Amino acid sequence: MLQIISGLSRDVRQYLVITFSYWTFTISDGALRMLVVLYFHQLGYSPLEVAMLFVLYEFFGIVTNLIGGWLAARLGLNVTMHLGLLLQVIALSMLLVDPQWLSVAYVMVAQALSGIAKDLNKMSAKSSIKMLVADDQQSTLYRWIALLTGSKNALKGFGFFVGAALLTWLGFRGAILTMTVVLFVVLLLSAYLLDRQLGKASFKPKFRDIFSKSPAVNRLSVARFFLFGSRDIWFVVALPVFLHAQLQWPAIYVGALLAIWVVGYGIVQAAAPKLTGYSKAHAPDGQTVWRWSLPLMLLPMLIAAAVYFDWMLMAALTAGLMVYGVVFAINSAVHSYLIVAYADASGVSLDVGFYYMANAAGRLLGTLLSGWIYMWAGLAACLLVSALMIAMASLISLKLPRNGA
Repeated sequence: MLQIISGLSRDVRQYLVITFSYWTFTISDGALRMLVVLYFHQLGYSPLEVAMLFVLYEFFGIVTNLIGGWLAARLGLNVTMHLGLLLQVIALSMLLVDPQWLSVAYVMVAQALSGIAKDLNKMSAKSSIKMLVADDQQSTLYRWIALLTGSKNALKGFGFFVGAALLTWLGFRGAILTMTVVLFVVLLLSAYLLDRQLGKASFKPKFRDIFSKSPAVNRLSVARFFLFGSRDIWFVVALPVFLHAQLQWPAIYVGALLAIWVVGYGIVQAAAPKLTGYSKAHAPDGQTVWRWSLPLMLLPMLIAAAVYFDWMLMAALTAGLMVYGVVFAINSAVHSYLIVAYADASGVSLDVGFYYMANAAGRLLGTLLSGWIYMWAGLAACLLVSALMIAMASLISLKLPRNGA
């Protein structure tokens, strides 16, 4: 095995180190979310209290992506990636205290650290790929970004199962301790193997440079805001509540469906270059975003009609959700490639951080609207607003650069 690794090129070896670290972190992130939800539900926390545990997690995603890119440009992506791993180890360690200490406020702080860690790690991993691929190898960049992004989402879904299994076998503290030890070992290995100069900007960016000056990056960021808001506005709260409360699905069935969806979503993202026909030809551009956003806009409208008219509801929701997942995954993969392609190579983490700040802001807005709209108008209304937000993302994408333009 060591001989095979040593025979690989330097860039491929670095890519494997980054990917392995990112994979391990992602499994821990999914497992931690499932552990917190199940364990605190068992302790008698209300659904609202359990939901509140993740508010700071999502909020700090906005802050971290905005500032993290600036830090990475000044200190290097090596530093921010390992800082993310270290913060996750600290967040996990905080949960090893006596259960009497695990108040809502205390766990919210631990989750806030985990949210910071997650976005530092994600921003660093995706930005690093830009530094390993030459400018004239855009199809390679697309494949590597798609593989990294798709595998992340598949493994996060797998992490849901890991968290539930560890809770069953080892209990809450045993599960947390196991994850802490594994992640700390990965941190040490990555710190030893990863290039220490990776991702340092050729200049020392000022704090005001966290806001992108690239029109393409700004437009893509706004489109990403609406894209991920459109998903979470019905997927995060409205859909699971509807399945459980209206269709009387047991909680374990709801969780299994969502976990399978996330795993499948990740697999499709990883295969996006082949599905879009760009793996061996040329890389996607703004027209690709526009073309794939149109069917995505239609799907929530069709599902909303089935919900409103109560027409084959079970089949419409499950089949519609799966088809939506395929199309959304392709949209997301193309977006993830374009931000890395558009980013300025001299300070790639600045542009990538700004972009994922917009992503986190869209997720936070979508999560809040999901609960509010569902409470007042139901799932069909959430789906219609989702279609409207996709339309906004589509219109913005018309202004994105096109190959040869």
